[in-house]
Amino acid sequence: MTSSVQRESAGALLRHWRERRGLSQLALANLAGVSARHVSFVETGRSKPSRRMLLELSDHLDLPLRERNALLLAAGLAPAYPEHRLGDVPMAAVSDAIGRILTSHMPFPALVVDRHWTMIDANDAVVALVADCAPSLIEPPVNVLRLTLHPDGLAPRIANLGQWRAHLLARLRHQIAASGDPELMRLHAELEGYPGGDGADHGDGAALVVPLRLRSDDGELSLLSTTTLFGTPLDVTVSELAIEAFYPADDATARVLLGR
Repeated sequence: MTSSVQRESAGALLRHWRERRGLSQLALANLAGVSARHVSFVETGRSKPSRRMLLELSDHLDLPLRERNALLLAAGLAPAYPEHRLGDVPMAAVSDAIGRILTSHMPFPALVVDRHWTMIDANDAVVALVADCAPSLIEPPVNVLRLTLHPDGLAPRIANLGQWRAHLLARLRHQIAASGDPELMRLHAELEGYPGGDGADHGDGAALVVPLRLRSDDGELSLLSTTTLFGTPLDVTVSELAIEAFYPADDATARVLLGR
């Protein structure tokens, strides 16, 4: 009885992700080198998939490591990928690398977030930028998107709020489309309710990227952002970390941040 429920649950998860990726059973079967009938039997619970098969299908569906583990567990199999906290011994090299990256990026802002945009770590430049935000928004756990777009956060200081807000919400929608994460859906709904959402400020039409234009005591700072992910992660936590780094978009901003 239990085994049957697990097979059905695994099949339901597989069907969910296949449909989310916009693939037919035949298309997924062709990618995995199996018959469409076999994929159908796995989805309906008529066939018990092997560990190798589920991992193969997960790979072609581009599932996050967390969801690959969930699929395996639903089939009554052990997870394939470990999940450690950054403070755990096996994560020492990763934690050290993150610390070095954040420190070496000074005096420019850089921070690390998890899959829900919770701030894991940040350098002193970020701390200085958000110092005037409401205490409730900078007390751990800090959600970076909420801190940025909340009217008591950075939003009043963002000169191109409509443009930057549209940029962040688009990134969030992309994550939701890829992951189906309900917590991200709730976050998106919350952020959409914040003021400043007219999106009227499209910035410089000739610009190739969207800058963050931030008002400061030293004038307006213009910053370009980059996102860095760990290559070929084999740990769930590592796969969900992203380093958000900001660089001066003009000479005036560089001089301010460099203290010149």
